[in-house]
Amino acid sequence: MSRIAAKFGGTSVADAAQIRKIKAIVDADPRRSAVVVSAPGKRTKGEAKITDLLYLCQDMAEMRTDFSAPFGLVRDRFLEIEKELGVDARIGSALEIFQHQLEGGVTRDFVASRGEYFSALIIAKFLNAVFVDPMETISILQSGLVDPKSYKLLGQALSDDATRYVIPGFYGQGPDGKVKTFSRGGSDITGAIVARAIDAMVYENWTDVSGFLMTDPRIVDSPLPMLEVTYRELRELSYMGASVLHDEATLPVREVGIPIHIKNTNEPQHVGTRIVAKLSEEEEKGTAIAGIAGRSGFSMIVIDKSLMNKEVGFTHKLLGIFMRRGISVEHTPSSIDGISVIVDSAYLKDQADEVMEEIQRMMAADKVTLVPDLALIAVVGEGMSHSIGIAGRVFGALGRAKANVRVINQGASEVNIIIGVAPSDFEKSVRGLYEEFVVTQRGSIPA
Repeated sequence: MSRIAAKFGGTSVADAAQIRKIKAIVDADPRRSAVVVSAPGKRTKGEAKITDLLYLCQDMAEMRTDFSAPFGLVRDRFLEIEKELGVDARIGSALEIFQHQLEGGVTRDFVASRGEYFSALIIAKFLNAVFVDPMETISILQSGLVDPKSYKLLGQALSDDATRYVIPGFYGQGPDGKVKTFSRGGSDITGAIVARAIDAMVYENWTDVSGFLMTDPRIVDSPLPMLEVTYRELRELSYMGASVLHDEATLPVREVGIPIHIKNTNEPQHVGTRIVAKLSEEEEKGTAIAGIAGRSGFSMIVIDKSLMNKEVGFTHKLLGIFMRRGISVEHTPSSIDGISVIVDSAYLKDQADEVMEEIQRMMAADKVTLVPDLALIAVVGEGMSHSIGIAGRVFGALGRAKANVRVINQGASEVNIIIGVAPSDFEKSVRGLYEEFVVTQRGSIPA
């Protein structure tokens, strides 16, 4: 039988009512045989995060002070979920053991992992599933990436497709044999690892949103969701600041072509967003772009030099200056007698004048100019490479928005067009581009 790996985030496991929704979702399709869960998320805006409370317990324990107050909040939260679900997961005993471990001294990663651990114990009991501890099945390298041998080991532990399994997210075993957590998007990474280990037909990532939006809802009112997006498009959008999955959370399944389906626990019937290796024929014909994303905080150093194109190794020598100073270069648009280097402003910090002086001296430039404030916007889409007039539409939209374009750059892959504008023009540029490529193309107007 084909199988589905289903990961449920913090809001999906926040309380007993949410966990009952998980049971309904899992029961609705027996192929959902491997379930990954996060630690309980916030129920209200002002509530403390479970992980923050766990860290506080450790900090107070290390200072030999009474940590009963924050520990009581953690204990009460898990005992309440257990009681309301009507199961006996022996959480009280597990918490008592953990309290003694805190008093004796434990690692930061071990403490952070306990939110997922206790959550999974309860949910496994409620789903009548087998609890599988990542400490015994997932190895994490010193780099923070998963050890490839984990896929086989975890696959063996989850081998019975007639059995339902629950796996806590976020952690595994480090090289020293102790608990090690993933650095970012930990439970998302675990879900992808599980999906690959069982050779899943799809990796479902259940959260509190109905897929990814085509642009930032703080800029455009009610932007349309992406129905389908490729891994390559997702990487471009993520790089430019879109709130999507981290690279580490897609790599395990991206490498073997397993699609990801972003779904909403509170609206399980919503179509959500599918992340795929290649767009379906219908979606490819229907849209020229996947989305629009951007962010401020960039700087651009413009170097002018006559006959630059005749000087062999000019660009190599120029970029060496940035490399030696540990400054990561984002883009290098160029012309026959000039080249611009765009960097994250945080890398320049207080060395901008020194960098410019070194460029002037080393490159014998005619002029070196700093543009200290630049916002970059990416228009991303696999369909752009064979859609006529995309660049013209970009300029037309920005012209109508009365935005001054400082730089435009298209990658060799033709998956994106990068536009640089002043921060004051950023939001109206995004709205203008969305109007051109989404509202006009799809014939719908945002609410």
